Amino acid sequence: WFKVEAAAGSQKNNSNKAFDAAAFEAERLALDAESRRAMAEAAYPKAWKWVIRKRIWDVMEARNFANNPRPVHHRIPNFVGASVAAEKMRELDVFQVAQCVKVNPDSPQKQVRFLTLSDGKKLLTPQPRPRTGFFSVLDSNMLTLDTIKEACTSVGVAKHGQPIGLDKKIKVDLIVIGSVAVDPRTVQGIAELEYGMLRYMGAIDDSTPVVTSVHDCQLVDDIPVEKLLIHDVPVDIICTPTQVIFTNTFMPKPQPLQRCNLCTRIYWDKLSPEKLGQIRILREFKKRIEQETGQKLPTGPSEKLPPIAQRSRRG
Repeated sequence: WFKVEAAAGSQKNNSNKAFDAAAFEAERLALDAESRRAMAEAAYPKAWKWVIRKRIWDVMEARNFANNPRPVHHRIPNFVGASVAAEKMRELDVFQVAQCVKVNPDSPQKQVRFLTLSDGKKLLTPQPRPRTGFFSVLDSNMLTLDTIKEACTSVGVAKHGQPIGLDKKIKVDLIVIGSVAVDPRTVQGIAELEYGMLRYMGAIDDSTPVVTSVHDCQLVDDIPVEKLLIHDVPVDIICTPTQVIFTNTFMPKPQPLQRCNLCTRIYWDKLSPEKLGQIRILREFKKRIEQETGQKLPTGPSEKLPPIAQRSRRG
């Protein structure tokens, strides 16, 4: 799921300060730890997804199939051989012809982001801090070799990416997502909100290929198809360090956001007016959903935010 974090202010959006990469990275790591703690607390031990995920996490730790960051629990695992799997993805026809690739921001897909930019494509990736937009676009033509390497990290996205809003006209040719576990038969993915946002924006459609890269141990055969929901994203191609699997999935892709109610995946009742006041893209999204559905979405109780979550406003 997607849980909105009331993150600290991005120095990039503060015209009076230079971008502080060290401070940004320290904040990112702190928020990552906080998110993982929240995920662990929210986990229901008997929920089928959590049972499968925990099994994969345990195996990867026990067999040392993961690189840092570790432990891998409650995150997309940075698996051993991720770069090899990325190279296999690069050889795919759908990757070679793509002009704009949306890639998740997780560690195991870092090489995919690098190959996207180094091959002269546009990279679309979620913003590290969704204040001015939900996604950022990075144009390889605007980057040097050194900045391409940096642009593959969260710090680089914040420094070099261009935030885009819901009205941005953009066509995405390929979607790359991260996975904890994937079943070639049911090909369940986890990037529901991002996929729904792109459908909402008209950037993708049913024909847009969805690819994931995982370790071979992350392939499972016990995801129950009858329990998958309309917002679960099916995967068309799976790349591992040893093989490429074309799933030929029969599962339909999630429909545009306003029709499949993915908006419920945002915890609106946890977002205080103060937090919404900091994240313009979510305020805009909330307003649009309310206009389209004719229903008022909930808002969390008012709160006094800590100093770290404050920032100066421009204009």
